Amino acid sequence: MSSSSKSHATLRYTTMRLGVFVGCLVVVGVLAQVGVVPSGIGKSNPLWVVLLALVISAPLSYVLLRKQRQAMSEQIVGGVEHAKDRLAANRSQEDSIA
Repeated sequence: MSSSSKSHATLRYTTMRLGVFVGCLVVVGVLAQVGVVPSGIGKSNPLWVVLLALVISAPLSYVLLRKQRQAMSEQIVGGVEHAKDRLAANRSQEDSIA
């Protein structure tokens, strides 16, 4: 994987995760309008549809976005290691001055 694609892994995963949620939201909304899925109790219809879409999109994202999640994890770990290296370098400079 190139460094350019790794640098945007978090943004890519977040965008794709949002896309999966929006897709589920549309499908659940249509199914609620048609009557296949209960539309909620009283005025809870919008909240019910959103919650159901969240519950459905979570496992779908877990399965479908595995590669993107792994790339995002590698990006975060790399950033943490880089920050640790800089901190260690700064400490060694301070120790050599004192």
